[in-house]
Amino acid sequence: TGLSIQSPDLAGKRLELLREVVPSLRRLAFMVNVGSPGAGAETGEVQAAARMLGLEVDTLEIRRPEDIALVFATLGGGVGALYVLAEPLTTSNGPQIGALALAARLPTMYGNEANVQVGGLMSYAPRFPDLWRRAADYVDKILRGAKAGDLPVEQPTKFDLVINLKTAKALGLDIPPTLLARADEVIE
Repeated sequence: TGLSIQSPDLAGKRLELLREVVPSLRRLAFMVNVGSPGAGAETGEVQAAARMLGLEVDTLEIRRPEDIALVFATLGGGVGALYVLAEPLTTSNGPQIGALALAARLPTMYGNEANVQVGGLMSYAPRFPDLWRRAADYVDKILRGAKAGDLPVEQPTKFDLVINLKTAKALGLDIPPTLLARADEVIE
C-alpha cells in the first residue's frame, strides 16, 4: 500500500526536457548515490532512455558528501549536461552540486524542486505536497480500520516542471519559450 513517486519512470521525460534546453546534447553525466535504494531502477531507466535518444552516459557514483567534488574532478570532456538522482544525499548537498555544475558549465536536471531552488537548472517530479496530502488520507483510512494490505499503491497524478532562469542566464542558455510556457514554476 502507499504512494509511488515514479522516479525511475520519469527518467525518459526528464532527458527529453533536458534535450529541449540543450539540443546539441550528446553526452550526459548521471550522478547517482549507489547506496540509495532506488539507484538501480533509475540507473537502468536513465541508461535505456539515453540510448533511445542517442546519448552516451557517464555514471558518477557517489556514496558520501566528500565524493561529490571528486566525481566532478573526473568529468571527461564532451559532457554536456548533468542528471542527478533525487535522494537524500544529493538533495541535502544541492547547493554544492549546483555550484560545481555551474562552475563546470553543466545544465542540470533533478527529480525534485529543492535542488532547483538552490541553483539547479530544472526539475520534473511529482507534486510532493499533493502526495503528502494523499498519504494523510491513507493514514486516516488505516486509523479508521482499513487494512493496509487492502489499500492499493497509487501513482502520482500531478507533476511539476520547475525552471531556474537565473541559472539558465548564468550558463548562457536560452530556455525555449514553449518549455517556459509548460513550466509550473519559473524562478527568476
